Amino acid sequence: MLFKVDENLHSEVAELLCAAGHDAMTVFDQGLRGHTDRQIADVCRNEQRAIVTLDLDFSDIREFPPAEYAGIIVLRLLDQSRPSIRRALQQALPLFSAEPLAGYLWIIEDDRVRIRGGDA
Repeated sequence: MLFKVDENLHSEVAELLCAAGHDAMTVFDQGLRGHTDRQIADVCRNEQRAIVTLDLDFSDIREFPPAEYAGIIVLRLLDQSRPSIRRALQQALPLFSAEPLAGYLWIIEDDRVRIRGGDA
């Protein structure tokens, strides 16, 4: 799967995804630091990459309808430290193969993962 890691996450997230066999780039890799959410979303849509972010704005399905994207993954964790983010992603990684990602909004929380389809 193809992922774009937002600027609010450490590059370690991309490394974790790559180690799991995915193609992951960061916003920094493309010089997109400081760009608007809309610009980042447009790049992700054009590249068919799922965005991975801490930015709750991406969970607004009116602004970012999941059906238009290769996937939107929002990490909504109480503890946003690097170890906590790593742990949450490691727990979610097996789900990426078991559940649909394209066209869906995933909210990864401390104790659950919510998946909402673009047409819901």
